[in-house]
Amino acid sequence: MTDYIRKRRTLHLPITLSVALLTLNVTLMVCWIVILARQYYWSALAVGTVAFSLMIVGIAIYLVLTIKEVRLNQRQANFVDSVTHELKSPIASLKLYLETLSMREMEADKRHHFYEVMEDELDRLDQLINQLLEVGRLDAIGHETEEERIQLDDLLKECANSAATHQKVKAEDVFIFEMAPLRIQSRRLLLEMIFRNLLDNAIKYGGDPPAVHVSLFHNINKNQIVVRIQDHGDGITTEQQGKVFQIFYRGGDELERRTKGTGLGLYIVRTLVYLLKGKISIESGEDQRGTVFEVQLPGRLLK
Repeated sequence: MTDYIRKRRTLHLPITLSVALLTLNVTLMVCWIVILARQYYWSALAVGTVAFSLMIVGIAIYLVLTIKEVRLNQRQANFVDSVTHELKSPIASLKLYLETLSMREMEADKRHHFYEVMEDELDRLDQLINQLLEVGRLDAIGHETEEERIQLDDLLKECANSAATHQKVKAEDVFIFEMAPLRIQSRRLLLEMIFRNLLDNAIKYGGDPPAVHVSLFHNINKNQIVVRIQDHGDGITTEQQGKVFQIFYRGGDELERRTKGTGLGLYIVRTLVYLLKGKISIESGEDQRGTVFEVQLPGRLLK
C-alpha cells in the first residue's frame, strides 16, 4: 500500500505543478493582452502573445513527457517486483525439495514426483531467463534468421502443443482450429516466438477451463495472411488494450496479482511482428467476452 501511495504522489506532483504553471501563464498572458491593447502597443502585444504561447506549449510538452516518464518508472517497478517473485519462487521450491530429498529416504514414486516438480521449476526459470535475454537482442534475432518456406497452419499447431504443454493442459481440450492450409515465405524463429507467446497467453487468460479459437486465412483484397487468436476469458478493458504492448506493462498491482508473468511477452510479440513488417491488433470478443489478437503478415504466399 505504501508503494502504491508513493507512486501516486510521484505522478500527482508534476501534474499539479504543470497545471499551476499553465494557469499562471494564461493569467499573465490575458493581463498582458488587456494592458497593451488598451495602450495600443501592438508590436509589444504581438511579441508578448507569441512568447506566452510558446511558454504554454513548452509547459504542456513538459507535462506529457513527465507523465510518460513516471508511468514508465511505475511499469519498471512492477517489472522488478514480478521478476523478483518469478525468480525467488522456483528457487525456494527447488531448495525445499532438495533439502527434503537429502534429509531422508523416500519411496520411489514420491521421489520421482519430486524430480518432476523440480524439472518444471527449472523449466520455468529457463523460460524467464530466455525471455529477459530475448528483449535485449530482438533486433539481432530479427536479422539473424533467413526466410524459408513455412507451412503456417502446421507451425500454429506446433506452437499450440508447446503452449499447452507449458501450461499443463491438453491441446485437444483447449484449441479449436479453423485454418486454411497456407504456406508462406518468412522467418520461422520469429513466427514461433510470436505465436508461442500469444497462444500461451490465450491459455493463461482463456477462462476456466480455457478455450481458445485459432483461425488462419488469406485476405485476398489486402494480400495479407491473417491469424486470429481468441480466448474466452474475462477479457481486457478498452483502456488496457492501448497499453498491453508497452514494455513492462501489466494491469493491476504486482503485489496483488495472481497470474504469473513479467509484462514482456506482448512487447516481444509486437516488436517481432513489426520486424516482419506486419501488424498486430487487439479487440474484445463477442458480447465483450474474451480477447481477440489479430496478426496480419505480409509474407509471400506460396503454392
